[in-house]
Amino acid sequence: MNVRYKNKRLETVLIAVTLLTSIVVAATFVFLYGFYEPLMSLRTLHLIQIGAFMVFLAEKTVRFVNAFSKREFLRVFWFEIPLLFLFIIVVLGAGTWFSVKDPAHIKMLALGTYLMAQVVAKTCRACVNLAATGQNPARTLIVSFCVLIIAGAGMLMLPKSFNTDQMSFVDALFTATSATCVTGLIVRDTGQDFSLMGQIVILTLIQLGGLGIVIFGAVLALLLGQALSVRESVAMQDLLSAQTLGRISKIIGFIFVGTITFEAVGAVSLLDLWRDTAGAGLDRNQQWFYSVFHSISAFCNAGFCLFSRSLIDYNESWRIYIVIAPLIVLGGLGFGVLYNLFGVGCDKVKRLITGKFGISNLAGLGSPGFTPVKLQLQTRIVLATSFALIIAGTLAIIVFGRSTDPAETFCGALFQSITARTAGFNTIDIASLTAANKLILIVLMFIGGSPGSTAGGIKTVTFVVIIMVVYATLGKKRNVEIFKRSIRPVVVGRAITVTVLFAAVLLFGTLLLTLTESESDFAVEDIMFETASALGTVGLSAGITPHLTAAGKLIIIATMLIGRLGPLTLLASLMFNLKPAGYDYPSEPIIVG
Repeated sequence: MNVRYKNKRLETVLIAVTLLTSIVVAATFVFLYGFYEPLMSLRTLHLIQIGAFMVFLAEKTVRFVNAFSKREFLRVFWFEIPLLFLFIIVVLGAGTWFSVKDPAHIKMLALGTYLMAQVVAKTCRACVNLAATGQNPARTLIVSFCVLIIAGAGMLMLPKSFNTDQMSFVDALFTATSATCVTGLIVRDTGQDFSLMGQIVILTLIQLGGLGIVIFGAVLALLLGQALSVRESVAMQDLLSAQTLGRISKIIGFIFVGTITFEAVGAVSLLDLWRDTAGAGLDRNQQWFYSVFHSISAFCNAGFCLFSRSLIDYNESWRIYIVIAPLIVLGGLGFGVLYNLFGVGCDKVKRLITGKFGISNLAGLGSPGFTPVKLQLQTRIVLATSFALIIAGTLAIIVFGRSTDPAETFCGALFQSITARTAGFNTIDIASLTAANKLILIVLMFIGGSPGSTAGGIKTVTFVVIIMVVYATLGKKRNVEIFKRSIRPVVVGRAITVTVLFAAVLLFGTLLLTLTESESDFAVEDIMFETASALGTVGLSAGITPHLTAAGKLIIIATMLIGRLGPLTLLASLMFNLKPAGYDYPSEPIIVG
């Protein structure tokens, strides 16, 4: 993906000029579309955009001349040619080759589209290159999230983004953090307080935060036919927790196609849901937007909802349980697990076709060295644990609940058991739950989803490893074993570390909130519930989040960011340059327990 240049100093200057120009372009879009009245004249803003276009054009020309291999440059930036060609056709043809009402507006719209495509492409490419620099990958991930959150908060503070009289920076920052960290906790009503533009900003943050802007950069590179370099593949392997370097491109492609497919199917399936109850007054375009919004929010495990009462008004709709719940589960399994399941499914289909039609060489099935695709240990653990937690959570909520209607109790308990570990939608009033039910939900939120997914928590695999450590200790076994496979000590140590750090952050966050909210009458269980929801990036609320003080909101913001990135990731970023000790002290027995 990288191009070699003759003059590296010139390339550095071009990078700085491109960065500055991209910032100026972004500012012009903010001035044009973020305010009801542009802060500068339209003529001035359009002249600035024309100047930016000339800078981008000159930058590409200079880089082409400076490149060692012109063929290599054209292979990497081949998409620039058809994009520029299409832009020229629109500009020259508007009002001459094809008739339009306002040629000048069409030309500026084409220019804006071209500039936006340039900025997006450069941003995504820069994120991938930054991840592949060999520096601390965890620190790169943290920086990308922080930049995305700050940019999102700035967008949400624009006058056209909200419907209320004003939007404080803390509330905008809280909303941007909750969306980017796919949490779902809110201090402003998403459907009422934010305009369509604000809701689109939130939806964009959910999608970028759920999958990661670096992954989007890699997806864009692959879509444009650019192969990832070895360094970039290694960076993607670290971010995706993939086991094989050679499959990175396939996994990234699967993530993109799978995400679009699941979200599209979910949106179409939800389309007719909004005809009654809370969404009865929506027109067809609004119904489509609501369907897309809630489908993306469910699959990314964000829990953002455009209704003030979440999905409580739709607790009797079958689509909530047949569409929303599966989207949440699929998003919480992790792309590694979904990729393995897809591979196993394709392998079985090939074998079925081979056995039925006698095609022995279908996709290499008949070759001597062919190895059938099997369920990985990670997949088996995730599937078994997710199923067990859903059933156990459902039964526990029913047993300790107050409802006397069996059907209502089972459906509500099942949905809350699913959403409590990942998403944050609710079909029952969380504030009305018993203290025992809230404690159950806290445990589920603490465990969370699965590794490599958009969900938070310590993760299902970590939970199983901890349980099996206890089982191995009680059974006096030498190794920790799961499904007749031994778990390496380093994995056990990581699982214990993650669990301890999560517990420490949960307790410390709860303690801080009890201090900042000392003048309120919030129960400690509700404060711990909000902290666990933020740390597990779940989004369920006992109703106290909008009423927190500014300090309390900042604590929740930090907790959401820690929960999305993971305490271990933050710790690794601080200890990246520490070298392991090259010695061991003598051992001496101690008594524990």
